[in-house]
Amino acid sequence: MTADRIAAALARIESAMARIDAARAGAGGTELRSGGGSGKVVELVNVHEKLREQVAESLRELDDLLEQLEGHEG
Repeated sequence: MTADRIAAALARIESAMARIDAARAGAGGTELRSGGGSGKVVELVNVHEKLREQVAESLRELDDLLEQLEGHEG
């Protein structure tokens, strides 16, 4: 994987995380104002955290791959 492709993948991941944060903030505010749906908010937060963990794991894997590639180049 080239550095450009890695950078593009990271940019897409960061963009997705920003959209998730925005959706969570929007849904949380809507649910709290309406006085209901707190279960949905909790579910959304749990899904959000799971996605964050998956993204973090993917980033660790990318770091490992980059280290391996750098080791083979030098």
